[in-house]
Amino acid sequence: MSKLKQAILFFGMAIIMLSAGIFLRGEFQSEPTPSEANKRGVQAIFASTLTDVNGESQAISQWKGKVLIVNFWATWCAPCREEIPEFMEMHAEYQDQGLQFIGIAIDSEDKVIAYNKEFGINYPILIGGLGGMTLAEATGNAQGALPYTIVINKDGVITNTFLGRVHQKRLEKVFKPLLKAG
Repeated sequence: MSKLKQAILFFGMAIIMLSAGIFLRGEFQSEPTPSEANKRGVQAIFASTLTDVNGESQAISQWKGKVLIVNFWATWCAPCREEIPEFMEMHAEYQDQGLQFIGIAIDSEDKVIAYNKEFGINYPILIGGLGGMTLAEATGNAQGALPYTIVINKDGVITNTFLGRVHQKRLEKVFKPLLKAG
């Protein structure tokens, strides 16, 4: 095998291993955030106003007092696309109990609008663009990876963060007790 083929094989394997590591970290780890970073992250979220897929400005603070699940995603992100149908199902089932999903797309407006139209996402989708990554970082996403999901309780405290795809059963274990609290 030539040195070029070996180098290509090595870099290909390195990319696969890095992707697997990020994926597995998201699968097996839910990180409570430190209190000061938590406060700054929540302040950044609730201070944000983003445009939705209908071109209207939406202040995230309008959902204060609910159990809020904020998902940072992109149309090109396969794990993001995998979890959206489960988010839609949970939103439909639990929204009357005080659960609110919000998607913040780290993508171009035209792609997000087309994706939303095709799949009929039943919760608010806001266009964050590249600035949305700054918001994700403020809430604890130091790696800058997608998908990234945060859970905020009714008191405005980030209780959990998930880096990578989060499955429905795992997320329900986190938010169901929060719906019953206070």
